[in-house]
Amino acid sequence: MSFQKFNLSDPLVHGAQRMGYVEPTPIQEQAIPKILEGKDLIASAQTGTGKTAAFSLPLLTLLGPEKGYPRALILEPTRELALQVEEALKDFSFFSSLRVAVLYGGVGYGVQKKKLEDGVDIIVATPGRLLDLLTQGETTLKNIEILVLDEVDRMLDMGFLPDVRRLVEQCPKKRQTLLFSATIPDEIERLSSWCMIDPEKIDIGERRSAAESVTHAFYPVAMAQKFELLQTLLERTDFQSVLIFSRTKDGADRIARQLLQEKHTVAVLHSNRSQQERIDALDGFKNGRYEVMVATDIAARGIDIAGVSHVINYDVPQHAEDYVHRIGRTGRAAAIGDAFTIMTVEDLPHVKAIETFIGAKVPRLKLENFSYLYTTLFNEEAAEKLLKNVRGSRTLKGYSYGARKRR
Repeated sequence: MSFQKFNLSDPLVHGAQRMGYVEPTPIQEQAIPKILEGKDLIASAQTGTGKTAAFSLPLLTLLGPEKGYPRALILEPTRELALQVEEALKDFSFFSSLRVAVLYGGVGYGVQKKKLEDGVDIIVATPGRLLDLLTQGETTLKNIEILVLDEVDRMLDMGFLPDVRRLVEQCPKKRQTLLFSATIPDEIERLSSWCMIDPEKIDIGERRSAAESVTHAFYPVAMAQKFELLQTLLERTDFQSVLIFSRTKDGADRIARQLLQEKHTVAVLHSNRSQQERIDALDGFKNGRYEVMVATDIAARGIDIAGVSHVINYDVPQHAEDYVHRIGRTGRAAAIGDAFTIMTVEDLPHVKAIETFIGAKVPRLKLENFSYLYTTLFNEEAAEKLLKNVRGSRTLKGYSYGARKRR
């Protein structure tokens, strides 16, 4: 099925074609017809499945010509996601006159207020900033015809659902409501029963494995050599761009400083960076100004960065599904990608959880001619026995550094 078969408006079909869309993904194929019929919809789909187009294309078609006041509201949990959706909407509506405003915190109010004053048809917003602007009387939701709650499971994780409820209460009861989420826990089910009318349901399924175009492996090492191994991986890898994941914001800053000392061009992305710093980091990484970006999991979900040739997990993710999301930042659109994960003995429980989640054993690799310190990971059976014996013990941390013995 092509996008021309959906009864989308001609300008929207042209906009999709201009962006290189040819055949719809499963979420698009199932969601677009239901949305065009005016039905409320609950869609469960993972990041990278094309859900932004799944709700944007029919939404833009249903709105028709511009009217200069907000008729559609799309709520996003983070500034990055809000900006990404705004960019997609502008691209899709390139051949139409619909106007979009994106509202998010961390920046001044001036530009956003001016945008609302000039008139918009669609608001893409994070909950907190939108509530602020509504309180100030800068906009209204009384004419909203279509409400999209995107990445609702993340809004739940971030504590935004009370704010979301307050915003929904300000929208007309007669509206179309679309809820998109990777998973649908009980609290989201309760929200949907309150704010939706007889919704249709789509479940594309949870992605539990790496894309076939991504080659991935674990690299065991003693804790004391993590950065040394990272540096060597970069030296020996023919990469175009590398996305490095750190578990913490301080860790990301530290890795970036060390890489800068090694003469790499580096961007940093995490929630403590200012909004302008985050925009500059993403733009610079996308256009090649930075060859490396160090990020926390803020970049693992929802941020679509084309052309990432390699992902390196400096820290093993503590949640198994995050592993799939992280390494899915490379190998996009069936391109070839590689993902390396640096692991220490302390990471072994998380490694086992990842392998259980994806249903496969991930290869362990060692670099040739790298002067390794000894670690029990080189005898994984012994390492597992150690973990069982001393889990929760303070001695584990000291043991994981390994003896100062070179092999």
